[in-house]
Amino acid sequence: MATGVLPAPFSGVKISDSKLGFGKSLNIVRICDLRSLRSARRRVSVIRNSNQGSDLAELQPASEGSPLLVPRQKYCESLNKTVRRKTRTVMVGDVALGSEHPIRIQTMTTSDTKDITATVDEVMRIADKGADIVRITVQGKKEADACFEIKDKLVQLNYNIPLVADIHFAPAVALRVAECFDKIRVNPGNFADRRAQFETIEYTEDEYQKELQHIEQVFTPLVEKCKKYGRAMRIGTNHGSLSDRIMSYYGDSPRGMVESAFEFARICRKLDYHNFVFSMKASNPVIMVQAYRLLVAEMYVHGWDYPLHLGVTEAGEGEDGRMKSAIGIGTLLQDGLGDTIRVSLTEPPEEEIDPCKRLANLGTKAAELQQGVAPFEEKHRHYFDFQRRTGDLPVQKEGEEVDYRNVLHRDGSVLMTVSLDQLKAPELLYRSLATKLVVGMPFKDLATVDSILLRELPPVDDHVARLALKRLIDVSMGVIAPLSEQLTKPLPNAMVLVNLKELSGGAYKLLPEGTRLVVSVRGDEPYEELEVLKSIDATMILHDVPFNEDNVSRVHAARRLFEFLSENSVNFPVIHHINFPTGIHRDELVIHAGTYAGALLVDGLGDGVMLEAPDQDFEFLRNTSFNLLQGCRMRNTKTEYVSCPSCGRTLFDLQEISAEIREKTSHLPGVSIAIMGCIVNGPGEMADADFGYVGGSPGKIDLYVGKTVVKRGIAMSEATDALIGLIKEHGRWVDPPAAANGTRGSSQEAAAGHGWRVGATMAMNVAVAVLFARSSQAARSSQKSHPLCCVYNYRFDFVMFKEKKFMDDFEFLLGDDLRGRTTSFTDIHHLPVLGFGVIPPTSASLTSISNPLVNQQSLRNLLELNTFDLGLCQNLSKLDRISLKLQCKMI
Repeated sequence: MATGVLPAPFSGVKISDSKLGFGKSLNIVRICDLRSLRSARRRVSVIRNSNQGSDLAELQPASEGSPLLVPRQKYCESLNKTVRRKTRTVMVGDVALGSEHPIRIQTMTTSDTKDITATVDEVMRIADKGADIVRITVQGKKEADACFEIKDKLVQLNYNIPLVADIHFAPAVALRVAECFDKIRVNPGNFADRRAQFETIEYTEDEYQKELQHIEQVFTPLVEKCKKYGRAMRIGTNHGSLSDRIMSYYGDSPRGMVESAFEFARICRKLDYHNFVFSMKASNPVIMVQAYRLLVAEMYVHGWDYPLHLGVTEAGEGEDGRMKSAIGIGTLLQDGLGDTIRVSLTEPPEEEIDPCKRLANLGTKAAELQQGVAPFEEKHRHYFDFQRRTGDLPVQKEGEEVDYRNVLHRDGSVLMTVSLDQLKAPELLYRSLATKLVVGMPFKDLATVDSILLRELPPVDDHVARLALKRLIDVSMGVIAPLSEQLTKPLPNAMVLVNLKELSGGAYKLLPEGTRLVVSVRGDEPYEELEVLKSIDATMILHDVPFNEDNVSRVHAARRLFEFLSENSVNFPVIHHINFPTGIHRDELVIHAGTYAGALLVDGLGDGVMLEAPDQDFEFLRNTSFNLLQGCRMRNTKTEYVSCPSCGRTLFDLQEISAEIREKTSHLPGVSIAIMGCIVNGPGEMADADFGYVGGSPGKIDLYVGKTVVKRGIAMSEATDALIGLIKEHGRWVDPPAAANGTRGSSQEAAAGHGWRVGATMAMNVAVAVLFARSSQAARSSQKSHPLCCVYNYRFDFVMFKEKKFMDDFEFLLGDDLRGRTTSFTDIHHLPVLGFGVIPPTSASLTSISNPLVNQQSLRNLLELNTFDLGLCQNLSKLDRISLKLQCKMI
C-alpha cells in the first residue's frame, strides 16, 4: 500500500497518485478521487488540521484500492494494548465527561414528556438504579414547557441528575429547553435539513456552500444559548437519518456520518464553543464501529479531543439487544474509545443500567490495567471498512473414510463442548445440538452446531456413547478430542486437539498418519513458537487465552495472531474459544462474549466461536453463539429485528407489540423486520430491514418495504396480520414448522408458505430432506426462463440427480429479494457452497467438488430403502419433464 508525505505549508494538492493526499494547517485539503455525479470534476472529502504541533499529517487509503484516505494507523492510542484516548472534560450539569473521569452511564425515559408525574417517577427510578445522566425526548413546545416543571420537581425531591433534551426537527424547541436542561442532543441529519427523501441531488460548489450557510444560520442561536447558560451538547449522528445532501455527496456510509457531525462541530468551534461530545450510532454494530473509528481518526488529524458517547441504536431486547450492544460498544472500549455509554433496549429504561455498568466495568478494567500484548506491527487489519479474512475450509483428502468438509460453516461456525454425561442420552444430545431427527437419526440443519469438543472420550467399551459419536461424525459434525485422550482411547475419525508444545515436541506424530489436527494457540507466544504453524496442516486453530488472565488482552493477542498468520500466508480457520469460569452471570457471559469475540469478528478476523461454561445451560450457550455470529453480520439463522428502545414519541406499547411480532415471525431466517415507535429518525433507521412496522399516528401503523412506505394508517389491531400479509406478498413467508412427537413437520408443511408443490411424503409423518420443485404460481411471477429450483430460504437439504445429464444442465435460482434481484447458479459446485447436500446418480463421481456433499454413509446407517417422487417443475426451459428422487432408509 503506497504512502507518502508532503511538507507544509502549501496552497493545494496536485496528486500524481490519485489515491494519496496529505496536508497540514490548511483551511481545506481536498483528498478524494471520486467522480462528481454532475461532471468530471473531482468530488472531495474535507479534512482540516488545526494541530499546530505536527508538521506532517500522513494518510493512506482505507483499504486496497479505496478512494477514502485515512490517517495511517491512528484511530486509537495504542494498537497493542488498551489505552484510554485522552479527551478534554465536558461538563453535563455537575457530571464530568472525559478521559480523566469514569465512563458515565445513561439511558432515556419512555413516558410521555407532557405527563410530568410519570416522567419524574421514571427519572427517579433510573437514578436509583445508578445512572449518571438521563435523556428525555422533547418534540414540541408543550413538551419543552413541561421540562421546566420536571426539572423543578426533581430538584425539590433532591434528584440532581443531569437531564438531556433529545431534539429532532425543532430548533425553536431546542432554544427553549436549553434554558432548563443541562445538555441538548441534536441530530445533524434533521436539525436544519428536511427529512431525507433518499433522492440523489447534484450540487455545484456554490450550492453546497449555501446549504452549509443555512445550517450555520439555524444552528448558531442554539450554540450561543448553550454558551450563555453553560449547557453541554451532543452532536449525535444516526446512520439512518443522514440528509439527502450528505448521502448525495458521501453515500449512506460512515464517511457521511462523520462529515454530517463535523459540519456542526465546525460551527461550534467557529463560535469558540467546546462543551460538546460526539456520537455515531447505527443499528448495525459493524457500521457503528467503523463510523466511530473514522470519527476519531479525523479528530486526530484535526488535533481535536472531544469525548465520545457510545451506543448501538435500535439494538432490540433481551439477549439480542445486549449482544449487539456488547459487540459495538465493547469493541470500541477495548480500543480505549468511549467516555459515556447507553445500551438501547426495548425494555424499561432502568433495565438498561445493568448491562451498561457491566460494559463500563469491562472497559475500565482493560484501560486501567492497560491489557495488551508486546508491541507488534499491524499491517493487514482493516479498521474502517469490513473485509473478512476467511480461513480455508477443510477439503476432503484421499483415503479419508468420512466427510470433513462440513465440520466448519462458510458463514461462521459454532463449536461446543460435550460431556460424557450427555452421551448417555444420544437422542437428547442430538436435540441439544439442534440437529433434525429422522426416525432418531441426526442430520444437520440451519442452526446445528458444526463441531464438538470432548475433554474426555468415552471408554472403548461404551458402545452407546461411541455409536452416538459415530452417527454425528457420519453427518460431518466434527468431533475433537485432546491428544492424550485420543492416544489412550482412540475414537475413529476424531480430530485431535494439540497445543504448540505438543507440535514442536513431535508428540502428535504418535497419531496415525493423516489424523486431522486442531491447534490451540494463545496469540501472545514468542514468534519462534508460532513458527511451527507454518510447517503443519491444521483443520482449524482455537484461539484461547485463559479468562482470568488480567494483564493479557484477548483481543490484542488475537490481532497479533492474525497478523502473524496473514504475514506468513497461513490461512487456517480460527475459532474464538472462550472458557468462562463457574458461576458467571448470564448477562456477564453475553457481554464478555460480545466484547472479546465480537471485537474481532467485526474486523473480519475469525471463522467462528466456541463458548464454554461448565454450569450454564447448553441451549443458552448454543443460542448465544449463533446470536453472536448474526450480530456480527455473519451467519444468519433466525429473524433479525431492528427494534427501537421507545421514548416519549412512541405511539404504541413497543414492548407488547414487539413481543407479539416476534412470537409470530421468529421462524424466518434471512428476514429482517424493523419495529419502530415512530419515524422521527427517518426510514433510513430501517436501512438494514426488509420490512418495517412503524407508528404513524396514535392507534395507526404504517408498513414499509425497505425504506418505502407501502401501507398507511392501518388500525393497530390489524397491523401485525397486515405485516405478515406483506411478508407473504413478497415471497418471504413460510409457515412455522410443525413439531410432531419431537420430529419436524412434514415436507409439505414446510413448503406450504412458499407455494412449492411436493410429491409423496414418507409414511409416519417423518420429515425427509426433499427438493422443493417450482410451482406454476412461482413460475408466473418470473419473467425470466423457468429454473429447476427457486428457493427463498434453506428449507430443503439434499438435491438428488436421477441422471448425470441433469447435473450438467440445470439452473438454480436463489431468492428473490425485495428489490427484484435474484442470484442464478448453473454450476453444480455452487449447491454445496450454499449448504445443500448433493446426491449424484450411482454412475457419477463428484470427487472434484471441494465442498460438502451428502454423506452417503449416514444414509446407509438406516435400515430400509424407500424412494419417493417429488413435485415436478412446470414449463421447464432447459430440461425435459423429469422426476427427481430422494432415497432415504427408515427404521
